[in-house]
Amino acid sequence: MDFRLTDEQQLLRQTVREFAEAEIKPHVREWDDAQHFPAELIPKMAALGLMGVQFPEAYGGAGMSAIDYCLCIEELARVDPSVALSVAAHNGLGPAHIGMFGTDAQKERWLGRLASGELLGAWGLTEPGAGSDAAGTRTTAVRDGDGWVLNGTKTFITHGGSADVMVVMAVSDRSRGAKGISAFVVERGTPGFVTGRKEDKLGMRASETTEVRFEQCRVPADHLLGEPGQGFIQALQVLDAGRIGIAALSVGLAQGAFEAARDYALARRQFGRAIATFQAIQWKLADTATRIEAARLLTYRAAFLKDQGRRTTLESAMAKLYSSEIAVRAAEDSVQIHGGYGFVKDYPAEKFFRDVKLTTIGEGTSEIQRLVIARQLLA
Repeated sequence: MDFRLTDEQQLLRQTVREFAEAEIKPHVREWDDAQHFPAELIPKMAALGLMGVQFPEAYGGAGMSAIDYCLCIEELARVDPSVALSVAAHNGLGPAHIGMFGTDAQKERWLGRLASGELLGAWGLTEPGAGSDAAGTRTTAVRDGDGWVLNGTKTFITHGGSADVMVVMAVSDRSRGAKGISAFVVERGTPGFVTGRKEDKLGMRASETTEVRFEQCRVPADHLLGEPGQGFIQALQVLDAGRIGIAALSVGLAQGAFEAARDYALARRQFGRAIATFQAIQWKLADTATRIEAARLLTYRAAFLKDQGRRTTLESAMAKLYSSEIAVRAAEDSVQIHGGYGFVKDYPAEKFFRDVKLTTIGEGTSEIQRLVIARQLLA
């Protein structure tokens, strides 16, 4: 096996890194304090192909591989996990759902404009009473003439207030349980598509998270993705792929926290020498770097299998679980190495520490990942 990146992948990584350093890093503190979603970045990211990384070129996407996608998300998260989260949500959730299960006409209608940054995407699965129990969806879709009428509430929706296109899971046949959930594309401006409260979050504050309500929201019949009742099964497949993106985000965040700690340890002097010369600090850095490499390899393996067209339920869950949990440890150790300075906003360690916790919650908690892994191992 050859674990080396190709020359093209090395160039891609360097390009995204330079973009993140130049366009994102100077504004990280400002955007975090203001909870500002930097929509002004979207055209610039679209020009690099970051708004449609894995969308087919035929539909306006960059046509990159899953491993390429991981490189992009890593490099964004290394500088600002909030921006990486928004890019991952746009690429890996709602628009990905359309790309995976939409008709040719649906892809023609939406994917090109999503890839160009003209449209921003969102995905509506989670509800106030249906988090880890996603099959407990209560939003309803009732057939009415030549369309469907949606009613219900979605919560913790990335881009819920800004998205132009949202894929929504709703119950179309209550008697069939999870097999009665369908997926619909809902466009901004549709009567009854209402943005609710914006969440005041601990971390990832520059990534917009809101409630979305559907109040007698009528969508045309051709906005149904696949057949009625296929929405939940589709959602599980979207999550398998999406978890690779969150694993990559976790790796990038951990890398950023590690580099911040390493650089601080080399500069900070105590007892007449740099604290990087003390074994206690060296061992923390060595352990963090080793865990990051292990997480990166787990993530790339899942991405490689996805590129081969293979099912990745087990591998995606393992990558997401391990990467997110070692990222929490990396962020914690970064704060510890910074000491008192790790507890103030003047240094990046504090923000990585706040941002990282979401990685063990979003797109399936660590507990859900362990259930998924166990079921795959015992099947």
